[in-house]
Amino acid sequence: MENNKRRALGRGLEELFYNEPIAYDKMEEKILTETPKEEIVNVKIDELRSNPYQPRQIFNEEALKELSDSIKEYGVFQPIIIKKSIKGYEIIAGERRVKASKMAGLEEIPAIIRDFTDEEMMEIALLENLQRENLNPIEESRAYKKLIETLNITQEELAKKLGKSRSYITNMIGLQTLPNTIQNMISDNKMSMGHARVLSKLENQNQQEELAEKIITEGMSVRELENLTHSPEKFERTHKIQKHTQKLSEYQYIEDELCEKLGTKVKIKSNKIEISFVNGNDLNRLLEIMNLDARG
Repeated sequence: MENNKRRALGRGLEELFYNEPIAYDKMEEKILTETPKEEIVNVKIDELRSNPYQPRQIFNEEALKELSDSIKEYGVFQPIIIKKSIKGYEIIAGERRVKASKMAGLEEIPAIIRDFTDEEMMEIALLENLQRENLNPIEESRAYKKLIETLNITQEELAKKLGKSRSYITNMIGLQTLPNTIQNMISDNKMSMGHARVLSKLENQNQQEELAEKIITEGMSVRELENLTHSPEKFERTHKIQKHTQKLSEYQYIEDELCEKLGTKVKIKSNKIEISFVNGNDLNRLLEIMNLDARG
């Protein structure tokens, strides 16, 4: 019986982590729909603790109060998902429900127990942060880097799994090469991702910091920064620009900016804008970014 459950769990995770695109909500939904009612048990709230690999926990107090009021009146509709630990249980999914239930005065909560490995717990925590938390670019960059290391996959494979462009993932991970002073500027919203992307392609750290100061003190635009740093004689890049690619197309700057904003390949040619997407889910993601409704 236990082996069957473990196989089902493993198959679910494989589908999530090795098919495209992966989604935290999908993992939770899959476990909920495939678990028989007799396997849902009540556990004491004071025996629960957060996923130890969860780097952040930010909860909206007003939203928690609303959920708490609903739980007081109707109870907890959807069981949480937990893992047995040395002392009590670790929460895999449903921490908001746990906090709101505690606020509502409940002592127990319905739960599904699953035997995740430490590596899987880490993967789930990273996915939850990427897909449910409002991460700043540096936190997002670290999460991508950690996913690549944990899953032992390439940037190309991660881009495919997340439904993003390879260049977007590469640019985001490239932020990790920047000096801490510049990373702090990005985290504090003092510098745009466009600026950061250009700086991350430069080899010389002193030049990076000098230009970062200019961006803030002089209000240098991304376009001005790109034009300034495009001279290979003055600015050495981490990846040398081949001579035949040094000529930028008329719309290269706009393509780069759209690629950064949308997280996918964008081409402008023959007075047309071509935006690539992986599948229906990726298209919906793009429509949401552009504030468009797929239903018309």
